[in-house]
Amino acid sequence: MVEHDEMMMREADHIIDMGPLASHLGGEVVAEGNYDDIISSPKSLTGKYLYGELKIEPPKMARKWNRSIIIEGARQNNLKNITVEFPMNLLCVVSGVSGSGKTTLVKQILVPALRKLKGEFGDKVGYHKQISGDVESIGLIELVDQNPIGKSSRSNPVTYIKAYDEIRDLFAKQPLSKMRGFQPKHFSFNVDGGRCDTCKGEGEQVVEMQFLADVHLTCEACGGKRFKEEVLEVKYKDKSIYDVLEMSVDEAIDFFAAEKNLAGAIQPLSDVGLGYIKLGQSSGTLSGGEAQRVKLASFLGKSRVSNKILFVFDEPTTGLHFHDIKKLLASINALIEQGHSIIVIEHNMDVIRSADWIIDLGPEAGDSGGNLVFAGKPSDLKKAKSSYTALYL
Repeated sequence: MVEHDEMMMREADHIIDMGPLASHLGGEVVAEGNYDDIISSPKSLTGKYLYGELKIEPPKMARKWNRSIIIEGARQNNLKNITVEFPMNLLCVVSGVSGSGKTTLVKQILVPALRKLKGEFGDKVGYHKQISGDVESIGLIELVDQNPIGKSSRSNPVTYIKAYDEIRDLFAKQPLSKMRGFQPKHFSFNVDGGRCDTCKGEGEQVVEMQFLADVHLTCEACGGKRFKEEVLEVKYKDKSIYDVLEMSVDEAIDFFAAEKNLAGAIQPLSDVGLGYIKLGQSSGTLSGGEAQRVKLASFLGKSRVSNKILFVFDEPTTGLHFHDIKKLLASINALIEQGHSIIVIEHNMDVIRSADWIIDLGPEAGDSGGNLVFAGKPSDLKKAKSSYTALYL
């Protein structure tokens, strides 16, 4: 079983802990054995979180709020005609057992209803009486899920967060580029000009087999480097565009230290804990949690926008280690500081503890769920006698 959950690890007979960090900084067996062996290993990051040496600290104080959106009479699926108030400008977590009605409330009623009010095209709105409150204060509704960020093999993290434009401009300004008449487009895989004509900037050629899986061969013309030779001869600090795309995010931030705008454009990827991925890594190789954090980085990179955004996350901690959850919460807090609002559907106790406001549905699943069990600050949750979340918290 591939797992990050603490309870699963406590029950495990044998744990193999990989690391020490992610991607090219990982790939080693850091510790193995039972739960006690892992927590006593000095090299294991997992062990440090399990032992309590490192931990995800909940905020000292819950944020105060004065604006909210209210859904009245929600009765889609198993929801029992409930009225729920979602505070804005803070971290609001919707909790409850699986099947208690969380997704129905947030993704089938709240999000489509708000999109409809904004005149956007959206899914069918679930049954409810009306939506009221400070709807005008929200400019955009963003559902940040773990779906892949791009279907093309040419899509990658730097193109998604719009930092690739800065890199291309920088290479186009180099003396050799000017001599050869290269423009920023020559450093793109997506248009003819600078990319390898044989593989069209893919770096590989796909041989379609009739009854077997397709075979991917490294392009013979460019050797997998995706660009023409004359484009690769253009260097910045002795590195070609190919060398730059092979760098990890953290390496690139140091490398481009002199180019403030460019380093600043890549920085959000490091802030969300993706300092280890390569700039030019194909989007298809990112896990669901990584894709979600690239999306987050693209919002963090935008300067203070006049449009206030309501971000909705559906179980963002799926597939994340304690260390990643800590970085995810830091990114969420950074968005709130920019004036945005966050609603998270979540079961992870660290995230629930870190909430400013909890909406707990239940008490059970299916027909026995769909009630509003509790709404308030995490510190008051223990008063909710029928809440399973309260018992575990």
